[in-house]
Amino acid sequence: MQVIRAAEAPRFRLPGVEFTGLAAPSRGSTGLCTWKLTVDPGVRGDAPHTIDRDEVFMVLTGTVQVTPDGEKLAAGDAVVVPAGEPISLTNLGEDIAELHVAITAGFTGTMADGTTIQPPWAQ
Repeated sequence: MQVIRAAEAPRFRLPGVEFTGLAAPSRGSTGLCTWKLTVDPGVRGDAPHTIDRDEVFMVLTGTVQVTPDGEKLAAGDAVVVPAGEPISLTNLGEDIAELHVAITAGFTGTMADGTTIQPPWAQ
């Protein structure tokens, strides 16, 4: 068993978004990746990307929209985004939004410009 302490978890920052790595192959989980996602107020996902596996978003605080035409989600809500569906995260509120995300390990993302990535918070 591997414990990932919040204070020691790796953090990755993109403009307006922070990923806190939790479960991942490098942190003891061969089959599942999870991370905490913190989204600043005013963040609007204008360039959708896709993932090659189903991805689950669980809203802890705030109000968000996860897909370009998706429903408004609030604390306690969850959404399953099927593989290949566009993801474009928008913070609809005036406060920071926090989510937990879960996906099968080894996934690949395809960005709006066609490049593929395996994000460092999920490795």
